[in-house]
Amino acid sequence: MEAPAAPQGPAEPAEPAPDVEITVTSPEQMRELGRRLAKVLRAGDLLMLSGELGAGKTTLTRGLGEGMGVRGAVTSPTFVIARVHPSLGDGPPLVHVDAYRLSGGLDEMEDLDLDVSLSDSVIVVEWGEGKVEELTDERLLLRIHRAVGDTTDEVRHVTLTGIGERWAAADLSVLAV
Repeated sequence: MEAPAAPQGPAEPAEPAPDVEITVTSPEQMRELGRRLAKVLRAGDLLMLSGELGAGKTTLTRGLGEGMGVRGAVTSPTFVIARVHPSLGDGPPLVHVDAYRLSGGLDEMEDLDLDVSLSDSVIVVEWGEGKVEELTDERLLLRIHRAVGDTTDEVRHVTLTGIGERWAAADLSVLAV
């Protein structure tokens, strides 16, 4: 007779995916990074973009829109807060949010119904750190670093940090081509 199996405790959290660091040297390369990233995205993905003004957050999102094949020009939604770009094919819509002018956390963003949109859309939130983390335990954080001050330097260092099981399983190193 076999001994009874030991009781199973809660599942261990997935190991965090290693950060992926990518150097981008032009706005076109930033758009291309967005186009490549679009190929690994699926409905339910939340991307949080951070970086200084002019770092390339909207440029990257423009590339995402191109790669996802969505309708409409992807521009900064600073004054409208959020724009929905429906898919021109059978992919998910892109919801592009600019949380720069929002001072509160998720409570202030509730009017945007992001929690309703999340399951069937790809949501990109610029300036979202500290504001949208409660939407899901699985998200991709993209930090874009650039030289600040009076410079014409186009070099950007993009750090991708996958949080949660979804991103622990994703191979983001394919983006660093």
